[in-house]
Amino acid sequence: MKNLILVTGGEGKFARILKSQNKILNFYFATKKECNILNINSIEKIIKKTKPRIIMHCAALSRPMNIHEKDIIRSIDINIIGTSNITKVCKKNNIKLIYFSTGYVYEGIKGNYSELDPVKPFNNYGLSKLGGECAVRMYKNSLILRLTMTEKPFAYEKAYSNLETNFMFHEDVVKILPKIIKQKGIINIGGKSQSVYSFAKSNNKKVKKIKMKKKSKLPPKQTMNISKLKKLLSK
Repeated sequence: MKNLILVTGGEGKFARILKSQNKILNFYFATKKECNILNINSIEKIIKKTKPRIIMHCAALSRPMNIHEKDIIRSIDINIIGTSNITKVCKKNNIKLIYFSTGYVYEGIKGNYSELDPVKPFNNYGLSKLGGECAVRMYKNSLILRLTMTEKPFAYEKAYSNLETNFMFHEDVVKILPKIIKQKGIINIGGKSQSVYSFAKSNNKKVKKIKMKKKSKLPPKQTMNISKLKKLLSK
């Protein structure tokens, strides 16, 4: 197929939304069985079968967030080694790579982080995704998306009023992809900067407001500067 985009993690939450909402791009959603990112031969096999122009690497270990503290071996294997394997195969076959990273690579203390700001993950999940980024950045035919996305409807009954972020629903990310897919480098992807409570309340009026305690390990200002994204979307 012409201009095929192979999606790793084809059975994941975001991939399911992408599959149902996309009406523009030509995707092949690879299952874990079809594309085992810890096995180079498995990746090569699906490449040979589908002949993609782009690999969109969505396969990852994410939630629950404490899994990255409890099982660092699994976190390292999937998010760092798996991503490195995908990068190596893309390089070997001259395939563009789009990597789904996270806003958690930023420190989260001052907020409004641009793509040029230093990175300093505040938890093991962020570290694991940054490890993947390191491999991808070595390959110039690549695009890294630092995403702050979540499922719709908002999954919790309570939300912090004193934690600022750029949450965006999966469905909104799907709409953006066709407009940025030709880019290379790094792009922050998210919605407007606001408290988690404000974001959640806009979708569910029943969400209750709570305050994040000072002893919490979560940094309070996780917002990213999305000027680069806005400029691309305005074209």
